[in-house]
Amino acid sequence: MARILVVEDSPMNRRILEVLLRGHGYEPVEAEDGNQALEILAKDRPDLILMDMQLPGIDGYELTRRLRADPETRDIPIIAVTANAMAGDDRKALEAGCDAYVPKPIDTRTFPDLIQTYLESQE
Repeated sequence: MARILVVEDSPMNRRILEVLLRGHGYEPVEAEDGNQALEILAKDRPDLILMDMQLPGIDGYELTRRLRADPETRDIPIIAVTANAMAGDDRKALEAGCDAYVPKPIDTRTFPDLIQTYLESQE
């Protein structure tokens, strides 16, 4: 069972992602901010990260850059999942090191396929 780190400050959004992920056979691990995500990553390596870009403290852009700079985490696929759908936000997330960009609200029909694609790329 693939473990997916969900870095999301909104409890409601974390819950939605948890239900969606569990429903597709994944094991979600939750972090409500960048610091908590770093603590989790220091102990455990997920198979994929779902990253909200607007986080308190260390935002998703900075956290992604840090993870890409670290040899222990640089190869973990990171999918930006964010409510910011302004022109250029997708480019900004990709430039920070995200592998994909998904605007909220997510399409629950296609999102699991996207996750599976990135998990398969790690096999």
